[in-house]
Amino acid sequence: AQGKTNLLEAVYLLTGGKSFRTRFDKELIGFGYTSAEVLADVFAFGREQTVRIVLRQGQRKQIWQNGVKKTAAELAGNFAAVLFCPDDLNIIRDGPAARRRMMDMAISQLRPKYGALLAEYSRLYDQKSAILRDWHEKPSLLDTLDDFSDQMCRVSAKLIRYRAAYASRLNIAAAPIHADFSGGRDKLTLAYRTVSTVVDALGTEKEIYYALCDHQEQHRRAELDSGQCLTGAHKDDLIISINGQSARAFASQGQTAALSLKLAEREIFHDEFDEYPVLMLDDVLSELDAQRQAFVLNRIGGGQTLITCCEDARIADSPLRPEPVLEIRVRPRRGMLRCSRCGGLDIRLPQPRT
Repeated sequence: AQGKTNLLEAVYLLTGGKSFRTRFDKELIGFGYTSAEVLADVFAFGREQTVRIVLRQGQRKQIWQNGVKKTAAELAGNFAAVLFCPDDLNIIRDGPAARRRMMDMAISQLRPKYGALLAEYSRLYDQKSAILRDWHEKPSLLDTLDDFSDQMCRVSAKLIRYRAAYASRLNIAAAPIHADFSGGRDKLTLAYRTVSTVVDALGTEKEIYYALCDHQEQHRRAELDSGQCLTGAHKDDLIISINGQSARAFASQGQTAALSLKLAEREIFHDEFDEYPVLMLDDVLSELDAQRQAFVLNRIGGGQTLITCCEDARIADSPLRPEPVLEIRVRPRRGMLRCSRCGGLDIRLPQPRT
């Protein structure tokens, strides 16, 4: 936990106790260490709070907010941050899983209950996948298959409504940003796509559930033959188009579309909370040409921004300079990274095992 990205990861943990890099808490603990801790003084949504997160090998994560023990779900919604890293620039050409993850990360902060739904869906998906994989050796597993399918359809209906609503907001917010960058030449449009039987992803939860059940019934035999789950929210995608064509067909414009999506995410948070989230740019500026760097830096005023980079020449000449800019050099000393005057954030690193 000595790099620039680790500092941003510690900040992101404050949004809901989860990493943007991995699903497994054990991977957040540095090699050679038995534990890790994040302690932060946070001012968000008009109130000050102290958050402490402790990770220990072989134990469940522990979270305190103002001295009161909390779950990750209870922590969510108390602090907001938007991450922009080099991988996000490939969101257009990557597979559907990357675009679902982008939406899931944002919605989990906007709607705190969403994270619990994702966890439940992941559990159901893993259990049903195990049934489909092993039923040939143990046919009795099929006795529970339909029950798991039904539960997945119910949770999927909730997830799909959340995602479709967010995709609609993202479409509205991203279009003018992309048009501004292209000088009005390009029109960016987004559409949420789920399984074929769902006619309206913004319909009622009951309508989506019944449509998913129809799809499940049609594909039950195919699931048994393939050993894969073929119905559910894990099949969904965000369709991104530029001037009516798939954004995948555009090389440089695809990168600009990715920029527009992340900047639009920031605007959605502002509209929702009436304040900007903390924006974290993790080595992303070095991946952009001068024009795109200027495009990003021109649009990130008005809120707190954490930028990691190897050189700050571009930032020194950017429109950020009229606002307070604090340079932080991460240098471990005596087991702690201390960032003075940056919101009271400490990353405490216990000593290695002996």
